[in-house]
Amino acid sequence: MAAPSLAANCPQTVQRKQAADADAFLSKPAIARANLAVSTAKPEGTVEAGEKFRDYTVLQQHVLFWDRDADGEIYPWDTYVGFRDLGFSILFSLFAMLVINFNFSYPTRLALSWWPDPLFRVYVGGIHKAKHGSDSGVYDKEGRFVPQNFEDMFSKWNVTHSGSLSAGELWRMIKGNRLAADPFGWGAAIFEFGTTWLLLQEDGRVSKEDLRQTYDGTIFWRIKKAREQGKGWHKGFGLRDLVAFRGRRINRSLLDDVLSSL
Repeated sequence: MAAPSLAANCPQTVQRKQAADADAFLSKPAIARANLAVSTAKPEGTVEAGEKFRDYTVLQQHVLFWDRDADGEIYPWDTYVGFRDLGFSILFSLFAMLVINFNFSYPTRLALSWWPDPLFRVYVGGIHKAKHGSDSGVYDKEGRFVPQNFEDMFSKWNVTHSGSLSAGELWRMIKGNRLAADPFGWGAAIFEFGTTWLLLQEDGRVSKEDLRQTYDGTIFWRIKKAREQGKGWHKGFGLRDLVAFRGRRINRSLLDDVLSSL
């Protein structure tokens, strides 16, 4: 008897299998968690986030790193400073500032007013209105975290079952999640997961735990703390990796992975 999530006439249901055993580790994994990003490996989520940010949704927690003065408003300058604190270059941080504040200011502003914000602030309280199509579905429409969809990301797209996602696997996921007539959602997904890979990759892959902490934002604070303490952040992909392209096996593998997914 075929599994209830498989249909013979739709091969994608066979190729992209759901995490059918998630309920062995999590109670009711299809029920969204308001303020905890949980996984089968971390059923309690991030303890410090649960204690410090319990009054915020997981999506709000994701962006609080950029709201340093906790006033609920993220100015373009806040976005720039946040990306610089994460180790991104001046040019990339300026690019991220333009992309994020230009595209997401008005949707989040709608929680307060129909009038656009002339300062292009992103409003934490209305961040759920910035949820776009063609995404992973890990955040629901209110900004809660859906554990089942997070586990499905790996059961569907991590073909090596390594508990991590390569650039090629992320690219295939982005393509698989695309909705019709949704170019904004396609672009947003590419920017978000592309930036995530640039920040978190190690040996060409993003680990499941690092990605989980990206959803609740705690990894941003970890990176900032490591850089301030002089330890540095030893993951990610930057100009130094491009310069060393010829000598690094990781980058050859990465190129092959991306090209094979096109």
